[in-house]
Amino acid sequence: MFIIEIVKESQSQENVKMMVGNHCEAAGGTKMRNISDIIERHIKNILHESPDRVVEIQRNDLADQFRCVPSQINYVISTRFTIEKGYLVQSKRGGGGYIRIQKMSLPSQKDLPGHIFRTIGDRIDQTAAEGLIYQLEEAKVITEREAKLFRAVVSRDSLPFKLPLRDEVRAKLLKSMLASILAK
Repeated sequence: MFIIEIVKESQSQENVKMMVGNHCEAAGGTKMRNISDIIERHIKNILHESPDRVVEIQRNDLADQFRCVPSQINYVISTRFTIEKGYLVQSKRGGGGYIRIQKMSLPSQKDLPGHIFRTIGDRIDQTAAEGLIYQLEEAKVITEREAKLFRAVVSRDSLPFKLPLRDEVRAKLLKSMLASILAK
């Protein structure tokens, strides 16, 4: 697929955007969102507008809407809407099948520290740690800058230990950083 779209940014300036496959690039090499990011944003907007924070979607209908293959929808849901990131996903297969996505809420500010420390436990793997950081950033408990710092610290590249020691050290570091942030 090759699409060229001209968007007027002002009366005297044009910005040419090219989409090739799943990657978008603006004139001058500026990266734009790919199709997965666009689908994710669309689903999150629907969730945000839903009073009960639940959305039911038809995979094929959504694929048609974004002119992509249904497996692209599966990819977005399986990587961007995980339990670690605070989403509960259920699917019903068959003719009238659907995918239901529910945004889970964090506990109240008073109960949040206990919930976080129970979630982390004595050890936590990188995927679960990044999911927790994502939830806290999305709920505005931590800033984008703090989230980036947390991700750098819990990365397996920063923790040159063998398992299970790496997950134990990651848990201690994450608890320590979060205790400091939540005490503010």
